Amino acid sequence: MSMQLDRAIPAELLVNPSAKKSITIKSDYLRTPQRLHALALLWIPLLGSVAALAIAFYSGIGAVEIGLLVSMYILTLVGITVGFHRHFAHTAFQTSTAVRVILAILGSMACEGPLTYWVSNHRRHHQYSDRPGDPHSPFFQESESLGGLRGLWHSHIGWMFKHEITNTFLFTKDLLRDPVISKVNQLYYVWALLGLAIPTILGGILTGTIMGAISGFLWGGCVRLFLIFHFTSSINSITHLCGSRPFDTKEHSRNNIWLAIPTGGEAWHNNHHAFSNSAIFGLKWWQIDFGFYVIWVLEKVGLVWDVKKPTAQMIESKLKAKNN
Repeated sequence: MSMQLDRAIPAELLVNPSAKKSITIKSDYLRTPQRLHALALLWIPLLGSVAALAIAFYSGIGAVEIGLLVSMYILTLVGITVGFHRHFAHTAFQTSTAVRVILAILGSMACEGPLTYWVSNHRRHHQYSDRPGDPHSPFFQESESLGGLRGLWHSHIGWMFKHEITNTFLFTKDLLRDPVISKVNQLYYVWALLGLAIPTILGGILTGTIMGAISGFLWGGCVRLFLIFHFTSSINSITHLCGSRPFDTKEHSRNNIWLAIPTGGEAWHNNHHAFSNSAIFGLKWWQIDFGFYVIWVLEKVGLVWDVKKPTAQMIESKLKAKNN
C-alpha cells in the first residue's frame, strides 16, 4: 500500500457517492500499489532472511543480532496486537493521543499496510467472517468456495494479491476523522522505513562496523519482518482451520496453543471472536496472552483505561449456550 492509496479513496467516493455504502472499492489504480506492497512484503524479508542465515552459517551469530531481532519483533508485535488490533480495530481500551500515536507507529513498522487499511480489512473480516465478503477466509475467495490447501494458501498469502480494496471510508471513518491518526496513517512509508533503519543504525553503532549495520538490517529488519508476517498471517489461515472451539461463534475461528506465544496471544482466536471487543484473549489462567500483559501494565501505570474484559458470567453463559 502507498500513501496515495488512502488519499485517493475520498476522490473515488466523490466521483461515485453510492460507493460510500459499498464494502469494497473496485479500482485497478488502487489495487496496483497494494499488490506491489504485497510483493515487497513477501519477497524482501524472505530474501533477507536467506542472506542472514547464509552469513550466520559462515560467520556465526552474536548477541547483537539476536537482541535486535527479539527487541524489534516484540516492539512491532505490540504495535500490531495491542495497537492495530485491540485498540484501533476493536476499541478494547482507551488511551491518550500520545500512546495512540506510538502504537500506530509501532504497528506500521511491521509493514503490514497503513493503519486504516489493516483495520478496515479486520473489521470487514469480523462482519463477514468465513462468508463471502471476508477478505482472507480459507473457505471463500469473494463468492468462490475454497478449502484444503488452496484455501490455506489464499488465507495466508494469496488474498493480498486478489482481494478488492476494502472501503476505508465505510469501515474506518472514526480513524479518518481523527486528524492526528490520519496524519500518522499517511506517513506509513516513513514508519516502515524507520523500522528498518533503527536496527541497521543500532547494529552499526553497537559493533562499530559496516558489517554490523548490515547484520542489524538483516536480523532486526528482514528476519523480523519475515517472522511477524507469517505468524500474523497464521491467524488468518491456521487458526480458522486447526485448534479447539470452546465457543460457538458461527464461523470457524479456533484456539491454537502452539501459536499463542509468537503471536502475542492472538492465537486464542475463538476466544477473540466470542468476545471481539475484549482486551484479553487468553480467558484461562494458562492461556498466555502477552498482548494483554502489556495492556495490564499500561493500565497499572495510568496510561490506558476503560479496559474491556468479559465477566465470568458472560463466559459461562456462552459456554453453556454451545453445550446446549
